[in-house]
Amino acid sequence: MEVRALAKDQPVAPQKVRLILDAIKGRPVDEALNLLQFMPQRSARIVWKVVKSAAANAENNFDVNPDGLRIKSAAAGDARTLKRFRARSRGRTAPMVKRYSHIEVVVEGNQF
Repeated sequence: MEVRALAKDQPVAPQKVRLILDAIKGRPVDEALNLLQFMPQRSARIVWKVVKSAAANAENNFDVNPDGLRIKSAAAGDARTLKRFRARSRGRTAPMVKRYSHIEVVVEGNQF
């Protein structure tokens, strides 16, 4: 059975999150959580929470065995984008784009 967890509007660019998600796709949930715990990236902490939430959803809402859970898919999509401007020399401006992302993790496992 497939169970998903979604984290919307996370303040990190989707391109940075996809690097983390590619490292955990197809792994067992316990192994993925250990891997995420020791990654130095800031977005690894956000992904850790989403994976933990997906595992909890599977166990509590759908009676899936938590020991046999695997990460089936993990994706990061675009969310809102804040457009700001930074002052530069000679009275000019330079655009800054602050990207946000939606992170989705799908786990699968067998029911009890």
